[in-house]
Amino acid sequence: MNYSPNPTRYNSMKYRNAGNSGLKLPLVSLGFWHNFGNHNTLQSMKDLCFTAFDNGITHFDLANNYGSEHGTAERNLGRIITEDLHSYRDELVISTKAGFEIWPGPYGHGGSRKYLSLCIDRSLDRMGLDYVDIFYHQCMDRETPLEETMSALDQIAKSGKALYIGLSNYDSDTLKKASAILKDLKCPYVVNQNRYSIFDRSIDNNGVKKATAQEGKGLIVYSPLEQGLLSGKYLDGMIPADSRMASDSPFLTEDSLTADMLTRLNKLNEVAALRGQSLSQLAISWALRDETVASVVIGASKPEQIIDNVRAINQINLNPRDLTLIDQLAGV
Repeated sequence: MNYSPNPTRYNSMKYRNAGNSGLKLPLVSLGFWHNFGNHNTLQSMKDLCFTAFDNGITHFDLANNYGSEHGTAERNLGRIITEDLHSYRDELVISTKAGFEIWPGPYGHGGSRKYLSLCIDRSLDRMGLDYVDIFYHQCMDRETPLEETMSALDQIAKSGKALYIGLSNYDSDTLKKASAILKDLKCPYVVNQNRYSIFDRSIDNNGVKKATAQEGKGLIVYSPLEQGLLSGKYLDGMIPADSRMASDSPFLTEDSLTADMLTRLNKLNEVAALRGQSLSQLAISWALRDETVASVVIGASKPEQIIDNVRAINQINLNPRDLTLIDQLAGV
């Protein structure tokens, strides 16, 4: 297949700088967590990538543990780039992460210089790339000195293997300490990534969002649809056969769909309908309402889901009445 991208792909997408950096990110990014493993066909994965790029989504978000087996998402993206997107590499922002266990033993996880140095090399090899645009430390490691982890990230950036550095799933105190170290190292640290949704306000409550803004960094948030709970699939109380809840995912289980939750979801859907949006679009608009959030990472199993979610960027602003009602329905 000779893929030719949509020539008008940049006409409707909006972009925000990652904090005070010059890196611009699309308001919606494509995540590779669930749907780029070997359980999916290569063509269906290509269709997702092409639909995203055709709609101005230039940021593909990965990690070395994404896919049905560790590394499969990176390998599949590498094949897609080699076969179809190689000519457009300069237009793409490709990020990957390391931190969780990838191989057994004391050096297969964490934040040591040894682990992170090995991980970036293996990730680049799987994707067939010379560099990634963003390399994250994916989770805090209390057993490794923070100075060692930050120094390793700085070395990766200065070696040219990553253009920018990010931190993911850090708490606010560790984030501030890490930021100070990276600043002293003159490391191009520009972005944090954390979970955030209407139902998950952790970064509002634990100071991470505030610290990110104060440090002049950008915030990329994942799971804005709360693992699919806010996708609109479950409004009738049924569990579609092709849904995440039906797949025995540990991240979204049937017991999440209580009578109270169904009531909340349907009332949120009413708020969305009055705005001319789908429930998923409302959830994305809500996450993007604060410009500290540079981008939201969406997962998708079908191209039409990407198209629907991208439409959320046309109506980001929420009035005080809607925000108050959303807070009430979220139990805030």
